[in-house]
Amino acid sequence: MRKKIILPILAIILFGAAGFTTAVKSDFFEIAKQLEIFTSLYKELNMNYVDQVTPAALMDNAIKGVLENLDPYTVYWNEQAVEDARIKNSGVYTGVGASIRYNNKRLTVLEVFKDYPADVAGLQAGDAIISVGGVDVKTYENDPRDLLKGAAGSSVKVTYRRQGEVEKTTIQRGAVEIKAVPFYTLIGEDIGYIVLRKFNKKTTIQTRNALEDLKLQGAKKIILDLRGNPGGLLNEAISVVNLFVPKGEVITTTRSVIKKYNKVYKTRSEPVDVSIPLAVLVNGRSASASEIVSGGLQDLDRAVIVGARSFGKGLVQRPKNLTYGSQLKITISRYYTPSGRCIQALDYWNRDKNGDPVRLKPKEYSAFKTRGGRTVYDGGGILPDIELSSANFSPITNALLKDNAIFEYATQYRYSNPLERWEDFSFTGKDFQNFRVFLKTSGFDFETQTELAFKEALRRAEDDNLEIENSYTLLMTEIDKAKQEKIINKKDEIVSLLKAEILKQYFYSEGLYEYQVINNPEIMAAIKILNNEREYKKILK
Repeated sequence: MRKKIILPILAIILFGAAGFTTAVKSDFFEIAKQLEIFTSLYKELNMNYVDQVTPAALMDNAIKGVLENLDPYTVYWNEQAVEDARIKNSGVYTGVGASIRYNNKRLTVLEVFKDYPADVAGLQAGDAIISVGGVDVKTYENDPRDLLKGAAGSSVKVTYRRQGEVEKTTIQRGAVEIKAVPFYTLIGEDIGYIVLRKFNKKTTIQTRNALEDLKLQGAKKIILDLRGNPGGLLNEAISVVNLFVPKGEVITTTRSVIKKYNKVYKTRSEPVDVSIPLAVLVNGRSASASEIVSGGLQDLDRAVIVGARSFGKGLVQRPKNLTYGSQLKITISRYYTPSGRCIQALDYWNRDKNGDPVRLKPKEYSAFKTRGGRTVYDGGGILPDIELSSANFSPITNALLKDNAIFEYATQYRYSNPLERWEDFSFTGKDFQNFRVFLKTSGFDFETQTELAFKEALRRAEDDNLEIENSYTLLMTEIDKAKQEKIINKKDEIVSLLKAEILKQYFYSEGLYEYQVINNPEIMAAIKILNNEREYKKILK
């Protein structure tokens, strides 16, 4: 017997997705009309479609359809996704202690955390997990990463493939701490270095502890590393800025068409140190809460920002409870820095002819003033005071990351090059050449917008019976040469990511941080500016 739809539940879900609580006052009839149309359509599909359909699957697709033309941060969370978000923000979870990617029915270990269950059991980055607890990953209908979850102390058998060989191990699950500050150290005699990777409920206390400990060790200057930090809890971002600025400072404001979401966020506590020289590192993967911190410190002339323009995620989300433990994470407002800059880079409500969100061009940026009168610009993200090519994420680099080419080359490198100490690591010109060869043999192909346009032109030419295939082939050959040159031109940023991934696979994140403190160009630039008091003050003047 087919499952029957429960109309009240459907109404609750769709009213939530449509923003019912705010729109109902003026659009009640239109909402009721559209809901009635949808419920009748849903019922007829469920009862009459030629093949067996699953009501839950139909509903999931319907919800995705409602949300797909909004911004990518407004999403529906089922009960499991709600729990995952809670765990992520808490800073502690029970599991195996590894970062694992699930894509195309493949489960791949990206990183194991030092001394946690997966590491103890012998798993390594690059291992392809075949089965978990006897369940075949390829045939499992849901996300097989869920099979690795379980109570602390429980065990699970895992079969995996490594370098073509099938191996087995047993992992005993345990508590795993998601460290907001995974590393900090004293560089030289007086520069404290703090890596801040997440904004969860432990971020402020861990950052404060690191700052106070470094000051006790003799730190008279601080580097706060926000590179790759995707953001998290807004209140934690405000509190981190509060460590360096006085109580009562405006750090960010949120604005919305809904008045109750228009808020001003100020620092609420006494700071740790309002005068210690401060450099903040950001890159294209520093987003959201990271941009609130870096933008606030920049606008208040409290820190020199070093690296590359940040991601530009300036949209505020809030979870709204639905039925059966599910939630709608919905964008409610935009962030603005103390000077009034909008952090958001992409305009999802205005799209180009290809359906892509509009991004402002540099000539369209608006100028703003910091507290001290320095000129800063909007345009999405935070533009550093000191820009470095090694911190950039160009389209070719993003394509390499998306295709997992950097990760896969690093795995191949690790199995081909024995290395006992990070101090002995060097990435040579020959290694970069080997990487380029790897890209060709692995089938990596970065398709440019130019190629897409020419492909469309070829298709149209064929429709018009125009013979341009030879010319098209010559053009594609030239474009391929240009793409190879692009990889060479972006060598600095690509090599920086290759080094990071390789070192992490050999020596965990801890070894990577130890290496970067001595060798990373962005950290070196931060050290240089902090050690040049005159130049530091000149930038902030």
